[in-house]
Amino acid sequence: MTSTGEVRRIGSTEPVWWGWGLASEHEPLPDEARALLARLGIPVRPTTPVPLAQVRLPPARLPAAARDALATIVGSGHVHTHDEARIRHCRGRSTTDLLRLRAGDARAAPDAVVLPADHDEVLAVLRLASRERITVVPFGGGTSVVGGLEPAGSAERPVVALDLARLDALGRVDRESGTAELGAGLRGPRAEALLAEHGLTLGHVPQSWEYATIGGFAATRSSGQASSGYGRFDDLVVGLRVATPVGSWELGRAPASAAGPDLRELLLGSEGAFGVITQVVARVRPLPARRIFEGWSVPDFATGTRLLRTLAARDLRPTVCRLSDETETVGGLARPPRPGGQASATGTDAPDGSPGGCHLVTGYEGSGPTVERHAAEVAEVLLAGGARRLDAAAGPDWERGRFRAPYLRDALLDLGIFAETLETAGFWATLPALYAGVRDALVGSLGSAGLSPVVMCHISHLYETGASLYFTVVCAQGTDPIGSWRAAKAAAGDAIVAAGGTITHHHAVGTEHRPWLGAEIGDLGVDVLRAVKRTLDPAGILNPGILIA
Repeated sequence: MTSTGEVRRIGSTEPVWWGWGLASEHEPLPDEARALLARLGIPVRPTTPVPLAQVRLPPARLPAAARDALATIVGSGHVHTHDEARIRHCRGRSTTDLLRLRAGDARAAPDAVVLPADHDEVLAVLRLASRERITVVPFGGGTSVVGGLEPAGSAERPVVALDLARLDALGRVDRESGTAELGAGLRGPRAEALLAEHGLTLGHVPQSWEYATIGGFAATRSSGQASSGYGRFDDLVVGLRVATPVGSWELGRAPASAAGPDLRELLLGSEGAFGVITQVVARVRPLPARRIFEGWSVPDFATGTRLLRTLAARDLRPTVCRLSDETETVGGLARPPRPGGQASATGTDAPDGSPGGCHLVTGYEGSGPTVERHAAEVAEVLLAGGARRLDAAAGPDWERGRFRAPYLRDALLDLGIFAETLETAGFWATLPALYAGVRDALVGSLGSAGLSPVVMCHISHLYETGASLYFTVVCAQGTDPIGSWRAAKAAAGDAIVAAGGTITHHHAVGTEHRPWLGAEIGDLGVDVLRAVKRTLDPAGILNPGILIA
């Protein structure tokens, strides 16, 4: 592998290029998990990522004249064509992305990485790219798990990753209105830290929070662990500033408007296909004075689902709510290992030590009296429905382990074991059939391939009318793990459509869910999106093939 330009070195805060997060946070799979894999008959075949120097990259195709023009716009120090920068901006963080990277396949890497400083520089880059027919992939935290960073037609023309990391400022904070202007490149922790200086919070904490960005949250209609209380990220968006190949676009003038359809919705969830979100005006709230988490055991998944439906109907949704099914509870994902590999107490232990059924976590944020009242009202419903309190550590254990799951996936990949997730949502009346249909599709597809699948699920993100389902799959890799997973994912997608669910609740469409988009929004809806694309991006340079073909 050759290198041109300055190569960044991995430091203590630099995520690894072959997996998730920081090298210092990676740990071997705990012994209890290894023992469980053995009982399930999933073979272990240790494997490691290839060295960075052995990663296969295509030659950079960006013409020198175009590179010089980009350097004129953003500064020569902010256009990178060296190998490590290209590898770090190659694909997202799905398991299939990581399998290819770990094997040394970076053939989908961009030809250059460009870091603009502000909205005007983004606008200038898009105009240049339109003239020169250069594909542009907006890049926030690089955490897409649905193929959102691998554009179509990349073999035909140069590809530039437009990294928005420098758009990381907190703008005007309007405490009276409860809004704040946030740069699209702000990562979750930095945004919260800046808002905390004003005594405020977004309250948006998805599992990708440590690395995902404000612009990415908006472009994918992200949901976080506290979305039942604070709302999804699209619920928090008051206004948007967007750079498109044909000009700037600013949306959102008042808390509500009847001036035609809400055009912000065209950009929320658009995944960079229509324009580049450079700033988000978001609704913010005072930092909560109290935050608590509680653990419960319910007899079974069906009972737990009915209890959550009751809470939603009575407008008692906890700020955080997550119900694991029996398999996820036994598998330990309901209460992940503590840092250092120490296992938490079993998620099925009731206070008397007898086995429970399914693990439920509830969380509450707000003023002290509000939190106490809310928790007591929820507890009354749960206890009346047959739930039992777990020990006092159960809820806090879950919160502390919240960001460990992606590292657990990497530990499984190190052992040659496949692990991946998918999600959907449906109405309460159809949720049981949706759960059964997707689970059966995954077990059937992977089981028929002889891969000994374990399929786990939890309910989260409660609504008055329904909830989301989040599936985790662990199985043997087999000889073609990517092909096996694509077949299983296709079977699950068909099952989701058949059961009336959405093809994605918060992971976005990307390329992986695009085949089922027409079934959800109709052929006419797809035509509408194509018309928007032609209007805002007539040269088709922005993330082609993502969201729509």
